[in-house]
Amino acid sequence: MTKAQDSAKKKKTETFKSFRNDAADFIEEAIGGLVAAHPDAEWHSEGFIGRKRTQEESNQRGKVGVISGGGSGHEPMHAGFIGEGMLDAACPGLVFTSPNAVQVIAATEWADRGKGVVHVVKNYTGDVMNFTVAANTVEGEVGQIIVADDVATEIDNDHSPGRRGTGATIIVEKIAGASAARGDELKDVVKWGQKAADQSRSMAVALQAGHLPTSDRQTFDLEEKEIEIGVGIHGEPGVERRKQKPGVKKPTAANLVEELLDGIITSLNKADVTVKENTDVVLLVNGLGGTSELELDLVFGEACKQLEEKGIKVKRGYRGSLVTSLNMAGVSLTLTKVNREMLELLDAETSAPAWPAAAVNPKFALAAMEDDFEQPVNGKKNKWLSAFVDRLSGAFDDLTELDRIAGDGDFGQNMEAAFGDITTPLKCSDEQALEFFAHRMLVRAGGTSGAVLGTFFREMSDAFAETGVDSRDAGAGAFAKTLATGLNNGVEAITELGGAKEGDNTLIDALAPAAKAASDITSAESIDEVLERVFEPAVKGAKSTRGMAAKKGRASYLGESASDVPDPGAIAVTWLFGEAAVDEF
Repeated sequence: MTKAQDSAKKKKTETFKSFRNDAADFIEEAIGGLVAAHPDAEWHSEGFIGRKRTQEESNQRGKVGVISGGGSGHEPMHAGFIGEGMLDAACPGLVFTSPNAVQVIAATEWADRGKGVVHVVKNYTGDVMNFTVAANTVEGEVGQIIVADDVATEIDNDHSPGRRGTGATIIVEKIAGASAARGDELKDVVKWGQKAADQSRSMAVALQAGHLPTSDRQTFDLEEKEIEIGVGIHGEPGVERRKQKPGVKKPTAANLVEELLDGIITSLNKADVTVKENTDVVLLVNGLGGTSELELDLVFGEACKQLEEKGIKVKRGYRGSLVTSLNMAGVSLTLTKVNREMLELLDAETSAPAWPAAAVNPKFALAAMEDDFEQPVNGKKNKWLSAFVDRLSGAFDDLTELDRIAGDGDFGQNMEAAFGDITTPLKCSDEQALEFFAHRMLVRAGGTSGAVLGTFFREMSDAFAETGVDSRDAGAGAFAKTLATGLNNGVEAITELGGAKEGDNTLIDALAPAAKAASDITSAESIDEVLERVFEPAVKGAKSTRGMAAKKGRASYLGESASDVPDPGAIAVTWLFGEAAVDEF
């Protein structure tokens, strides 16, 4: 079997999970649910969703109607933008398929209240053809706004359909809808909407393809370690499919944002829509369906920062998964050059449920916590606790992976947040180092691990403070006694804090045996010997957490899924006493 045949076979047998009943009923059921959840819409059996009207509104004449539509799979566009001050109706097609002309005709006739109807049309061949047929068929006056904002399909030839209509569509729908709501004539609604369309550009990047719930097939083929620059909202190819190369760093969010913004600004300037220093723009950061809110926030902040560095003024900022491609993992950026009246139209009230709140003149600054507790430095190297930090620093990813397999996944990240920027060798006493560790866990790590290990290190620090023992110059006996006190106090405090005890598959299973071993030491030749004698029972205790169902902590919520791996916290605390690789547990 050739490599290509093997790949094809894998793709054929590959399955994905979708929420659906019968695939043939998916669209009807999904749109039905959408309408049921919409506070201001109803389904019309001619094939469109219209805004609910009171009897008075039904009889009211003299307002321009605004409708749009397109293939399903881009929700909340378009139906989520039905509402007073935005769309009167939306025509949904099948997944990624334009609505037919009959649907558009019915929606147009219904939306016409005597002053005509404006069609907001994305520049796809099927959409343009069906909306044009409808416009040419109805008796009333129809205006058309074509949205063609996608930089990735900017091709200069007579045979190209031109730029695709993507993220800017909702900016256009809002401006046109607000223009109509304030009583503008049809030609003015078209003027403002088309101005917004012409002064907008968008560009997207996909990290992973989505999948079609009607067929359980990927929306397009994107291999592992590939990204698509300039991807379309149906998964159409963009300007480049880029593969991660060995030895080359992955592109950062900053790199990708810069690339998208440069493409957008270059296209606008090429069209004589000058965007330069002191230009007022609207920024839309849009998720394509499978991108987390936190990632969108990061991209939004990055875009705001880069535009500010260019001197471009972001007057309004919007972010959210608003123009999606089912569950594609990706983002699109849209810039619209605006003037005062366009901003007024954007700011006008609307009842459309999906229209996002605007950030007015957004500015980016790192949301960094202030922490003035500096790493202590007061003398010679602390060999014991420097070794602990070094062992942790080399295993953050391994600890996170263990935690992920168990069903959580944040332990290594929390440890990195607390210890990742600590420089070694430490040059301070045991008391100072342990106090510093406690502060870092409590302030920087957060979560269960932050509270538990912060409490533990605080108890350890108090024990060394009380005796004045320091591993840098203490005798083995004094060190063993102080270590035993700190460990026992730590176990007791953790148990009081969260109720965990030995056998509950937590770090107590490593600490309790270590505390007992330290307490049993009556004599030793060196501090290294003390640590060695404590290390073995600690490791044995950590290993015992493999195959043990957790009874405390978040892992206890996960049942059997957490019982196949050792507890990462138990592994981490063994490194206070010695070195063992993660895979030894």
